[in-house]
Amino acid sequence: MTRRIVIVGGGVGGTIVANLLARRLSPEEAEVTLIDSVGAHVYMPAWLYIPFSDEPVARNSFARPESSLLNRHVRLVIGEVTRVDPVNQELTVRRVAGNGEVATTTYPYDELALATGARLAPQDLTGMVESADAYHEFYSAEGAVALQEALREFQGGRIVVAVGGIPYRCPPAPLEFTFLLDEWLRRKHLRQRTEIEYLFPLPRVFPIEPVADVAAPLLEQRGVKTRLFFNADELDGEHHIIRSLEGEDVPFDLLVLIPPHRGARVVEASDLGDPQGWLATDRATLAVKKYPHIYAIGDATDLPVSKSGSAAHFEAKVLAARLVALTRGEEPDPKHAEYDGEVMCFLETGENQATQLVFNYNHPPQPPRPSLLYHMEKQLFNKAYWHIVPQGLV
Repeated sequence: MTRRIVIVGGGVGGTIVANLLARRLSPEEAEVTLIDSVGAHVYMPAWLYIPFSDEPVARNSFARPESSLLNRHVRLVIGEVTRVDPVNQELTVRRVAGNGEVATTTYPYDELALATGARLAPQDLTGMVESADAYHEFYSAEGAVALQEALREFQGGRIVVAVGGIPYRCPPAPLEFTFLLDEWLRRKHLRQRTEIEYLFPLPRVFPIEPVADVAAPLLEQRGVKTRLFFNADELDGEHHIIRSLEGEDVPFDLLVLIPPHRGARVVEASDLGDPQGWLATDRATLAVKKYPHIYAIGDATDLPVSKSGSAAHFEAKVLAARLVALTRGEEPDPKHAEYDGEVMCFLETGENQATQLVFNYNHPPQPPRPSLLYHMEKQLFNKAYWHIVPQGLV
């Protein structure tokens, strides 16, 4: 019998799983369906660079149609999954037709992969919704473009970079932004007129100690002030103040605030996750705990690794191998039988330099000295992404 494998989410992880399954399994073995709410694949790491571009950037500059990235044997459904029924093993999908009519369709599954990602949740920080005009972020295309415009108009003052809550997508990004901001201000001859302060909720500037040990001295060398144990609790947009649980008030002229994050709405609506919407996931097999035939990868999980495209990339290979083996009644490929927490990413440190973070569950990263080589590798990866990553070629 043909196995019905459904993947929800057309980001890095979901796209790789779909393509690997379609290449390794025949249509007679499995029907592979990918459901995505908008049908567009976005390369989110590019948002980091938009604020510092001297050229206008369109919001969709770093997006491509999901259909252009999928193997021809993958069925693409564009619609919003509103509910998962793990008992009857089916999904409810809301689709809007070209004439505006809304239709609801039920999709059954034998195996379900949730690559539903994370969403920004400004409502979780007091005053953030009401003070939407008082802060900026680069964790969305719209936010990055608006921040680009704000920096163009900036003539000096106090810039505060703060993290609104943990966990959040791409842990290195706030640090990277701060380093690139310092470089940009120097290039624009605004650095002497600008004070930069970096606020972080932990006792160090990055969650992983060896990375913090590299980044903290660089921040100090660049004249960036740091304030640790700053757990953002309230944004007072009227008075341009961000307040912490610890009772500190930090004023700003320009605030770059990473919003709190939550899991996907469908996870909450289906009561599959924890109070923040993260899926309790087996760290090795990627199976969602308590729910047979459901798996999770990428930002959607509660795994103790970074919420990043890199993690999703490595998880996708493991999940695809396991689903192929399950479909054929075989043992998984030993190379990808279990996920070991592997992550590999870069951390931009400004001045055309970067370092590399390679780690897993058992081995923390040991970042090498920042250099031009790693910066060039990251830029090359940014350009090559579309040609190699979604297809699962690396």
